[in-house]
Amino acid sequence: MGIRDLTDTIRRKVGLDSKLGAVLKFDLGDDGVIRIDATESPNRVSNEDGDAQCTVHMSRADLDDMLRGKLDPMAAFGQGRLRLEGDMSVAMKLGDLVRGG
Repeated sequence: MGIRDLTDTIRRKVGLDSKLGAVLKFDLGDDGVIRIDATESPNRVSNEDGDAQCTVHMSRADLDDMLRGKLDPMAAFGQGRLRLEGDMSVAMKLGDLVRGG
């Protein structure tokens, strides 16, 4: 999946109100960023870079696998394929939203 498809998939999974209550960013390196602003309703999902309480660093391919349910977020973290910066509790809340399906 390309960055647009990944962004659309996350937007669909997040919905109007994810109850995340924070800003989380997926930093996909040279492939770009996907930023979820869940501090307001409806939540906003975009490819605009900006500050976030938590940044998830991973490859586009690994995010794709995670969204398809082929890669468990905790396994990715343990294998060093996913690195967190900032408030880890924000990423923990997001786990159920992005996993599978």
